[in-house]
Amino acid sequence: MAWNFVLGNIIVSAGAFFLLVGSVGLVRLPDFYSRAHATGKSDTLGVILTTLGLIVHEGLTLNSLKLALLLVFVGLTSPAGTHALTRAALRAGLRPWFKRDAPAPQGCPTDVDSCPVEDILEPKDDD
Repeated sequence: MAWNFVLGNIIVSAGAFFLLVGSVGLVRLPDFYSRAHATGKSDTLGVILTTLGLIVHEGLTLNSLKLALLLVFVGLTSPAGTHALTRAALRAGLRPWFKRDAPAPQGCPTDVDSCPVEDILEPKDDD
């Protein structure tokens, strides 16, 4: 077996792992912003690793050059697209989910004022 075949398969498998983690995050996380963060980060890394693995597997050919251009395109546009979507959602009035919006687990204080860290990201009302 050639070294580029084995290394390419390892890198593609790592990319598939990150794509799977992003899919689980999309299903399990509570709100749009958390889901966008999970899919934006892990799917970008997953696609980059998968494409990089295909480049290694292919070797130095015209196809690997095309895949490298795809790699650059995805690396630039995916984070920018995720940022644009979340910024548009925030401007449209979609509020982020906070821990205090859900029932507190047993043993946790229910007083919001005792946890000033949560107030940092609280959007201000424009009355």
